[in-house]
Amino acid sequence: MSLSTHVLDTAAGRPAIGLAIRLESAAGAGWVEVAAGITDADGRLRLPSPPVGSHRLVFATGAWFFAADVESFYPQVCVEFTIRDPGEHHHVPLLLSPFGYSTYRGT
Repeated sequence: MSLSTHVLDTAAGRPAIGLAIRLESAAGAGWVEVAAGITDADGRLRLPSPPVGSHRLVFATGAWFFAADVESFYPQVCVEFTIRDPGEHHHVPLLLSPFGYSTYRGT
């Protein structure tokens, strides 16, 4: 069906606009990029739905904070997840601050 993410900068209380994100899929002993994009004005990004298996979203948080002249700790946030039913919608939100983050499976 589809895969989406929504990134909120919890320190600023705003969407993380313009954050680069890669979707990677497990391939043998490594990972291969299958899609990429940048969050919109609401901090959202829709990506093609990956097939059954292991995947990850890689959020370029360090570059994003650097561009805003904000000191941060994590150069990237990598959220690995498993697709079991490609017919379902999968939503992977990220709550972000310069020195921490949280994620969960959304709807």
